[in-house]
Amino acid sequence: MDQNQPKESLIKGLSEKIGSRGRMILLFVFLISVFIIGARHFVNWVNSSSSATRKDEGIHAENIWRAPDDATIPTGAAGEEIRYGKELIAHTSDYLGPNGKVMAISNGMNCQNCHLDAGTKPFGNNYSAVASTYPRFRARSGTEETIEKRVNDCLERSLNGRALSNESREMKAIVKYIKWLGTGVPKGETPNGAGLVTLAYLNIPADPVKGKIVFDEKCVVCHGKNGEGIRDTVKTTSWMYPPLWGNDSYNEGAGLFRLSRFAGYIKANMPLGANYTNPQLTDEEAWNIAAYVNSLPRPKMNTTNDWPDISKKPIDHPFGPYADSFSERQHKYGPFKPIAEEQQSKK
Repeated sequence: MDQNQPKESLIKGLSEKIGSRGRMILLFVFLISVFIIGARHFVNWVNSSSSATRKDEGIHAENIWRAPDDATIPTGAAGEEIRYGKELIAHTSDYLGPNGKVMAISNGMNCQNCHLDAGTKPFGNNYSAVASTYPRFRARSGTEETIEKRVNDCLERSLNGRALSNESREMKAIVKYIKWLGTGVPKGETPNGAGLVTLAYLNIPADPVKGKIVFDEKCVVCHGKNGEGIRDTVKTTSWMYPPLWGNDSYNEGAGLFRLSRFAGYIKANMPLGANYTNPQLTDEEAWNIAAYVNSLPRPKMNTTNDWPDISKKPIDHPFGPYADSFSERQHKYGPFKPIAEEQQSKK
């Protein structure tokens, strides 16, 4: 009791010196400090999540690749082969679909359902860098691959079909067209606008439930409520807008079955009318739509021979085994940052 008395006297004396006005000033300063600290934490939170929640202004990269003008296609037999190759990419089903004029080896989708505008759209999964970077080693197969192998991968995976012979007229025409598209791209280089947009990882898993909400609002008009797509009213075995799941869609071995690939594809190209400079979805919406679509049933594919070196598997490859302890679900939906950080720490 006696030990506390000096402290109590000191506090009482200090309080009397400050007075009521001083106490009000101290309270005001305290409240302002709390407000500033809280505001700072709020700003940091917004900044940390902005890539996932905002609808950004698109990509403003310089020197975006543009496909050569069709007017530059040469005359004669070489030009005819290039034009046939383009026709096969744009209207694959007419030639290679269930009722194809040449053979029936694919599911009825067209190559340009994934490689937009016959493989010419910037950030639309175009072919601009194929001729300049192939042949190349690909970790998925563990081998050096040719353009022909790359084309057949698409036929067997995205079109859930069978491979073309490398010596077939159709394969030769497709390769010729792809090489023509790469005219002017130096060997070994990848031009700006090639492939797909790369989105920042979310801090949370992509959410199929939220994805369905956005899909129902923005995607069903073209792809149908059940992802069934819309068939061409004239060519009834072909698709005007492709199915996104079900028996007629891409299988589980396709590149777009990886969430990062599909989310980037959606962001820069969907819904119809969107492009890389004028996206219509936030990053988070694109991730969630991809999660929803890829959560639904589709054709299977035996992928056990893919990625023979499992340490080279992409972060979002949805099938184990893995060189880490993260689950298949996390590898499919995220969050991907912890996986990326662990992989980086091992380098």
